[in-house]
Amino acid sequence: MTIAVGIIGCGGIAEHHANGYLAIPDEARVVAVSDVVEGNARRVSDQAGGARMFSDYRALLAESEVDAVDICLPHHLHADAILAAAEAGKHILCEKPLCLSLEEAEAIRSAIAASGVTLMCAHNQLYLPSVRRAKELLDAGALGSIYEVRTVDAFRHAWNMPGASWRSRRETMGGGELIDTGYHPSYLLLYLAGSAPAEVVAMTSTYRLNIDGEDSAQVLVRFASGAVGNIVSSWAYDAPPGSWTFQVVGERGYLYGDKNVFQYKLLGEEPVAIPFDAINTFSAEVADFVACLRERRRPIQTEADGIAVLKVILGAYQSQAEQRVISLGE
Repeated sequence: MTIAVGIIGCGGIAEHHANGYLAIPDEARVVAVSDVVEGNARRVSDQAGGARMFSDYRALLAESEVDAVDICLPHHLHADAILAAAEAGKHILCEKPLCLSLEEAEAIRSAIAASGVTLMCAHNQLYLPSVRRAKELLDAGALGSIYEVRTVDAFRHAWNMPGASWRSRRETMGGGELIDTGYHPSYLLLYLAGSAPAEVVAMTSTYRLNIDGEDSAQVLVRFASGAVGNIVSSWAYDAPPGSWTFQVVGERGYLYGDKNVFQYKLLGEEPVAIPFDAINTFSAEVADFVACLRERRRPIQTEADGIAVLKVILGAYQSQAEQRVISLGE
């Protein structure tokens, strides 16, 4: 069976998602798209080979025969679109962040449970070969008890991308850089730590971009296991050479990696370096979403994982505002 997909929101990120479906034409096909800007909808419709266009995603849900939707809307519109799709019985792939508040998160959790549909969070960096190899070793206990995890995603943003207007406002963004690009090292940190986040403390900064929220953030997370995590993320500067996308230190050694290489060293053994060819992580995530639906299996990250990431980020914002360590059980 070919999965019929509707793309909701046709900004720049939607083109990456559409390419993912085009790469697996026997498994899935984009049959409908929606956007309030007709030109955006037409561009993605043409890219998908003539998908039916809608100006309102509720009409798409009611009038098109889609099995699943791929939500690529601005942050503040995610929750309502997820709830509408769940009510319509459609499976959901949703770009990050899942939503903007814990109240929205709980409504989403309830709606997904009641509808029985599958929701997958579009956490594309988890498909990096280096991350997958790291997770295999960690799950096998190769490092023993985990002491520290660090994730980094920083680059100098020119701030000239299409749609920058909604990203410059806290009310539509949900914050600043941390809840956007910073979402990537946040979900990666939790994925690699393999433990529930318990406490968070943060310092955010605005160095050079004229936006409501921060353009840089550093976050410390204490996990239930006792491990400490560190998130470094910025739109203000390029990460210096030698800054790894992730690194994990444990009682039996360490591992680290980026998009092209993975390295690890266990105590008493020689270091091992494994190079990888670059992959399109958006296409990988789309293919896995479709495979989850076809095989009826759990996605790599569901709404539960998205809510855990959101709690860390909202806790970080609260920490900055109140200048204290935040217990995530509060």
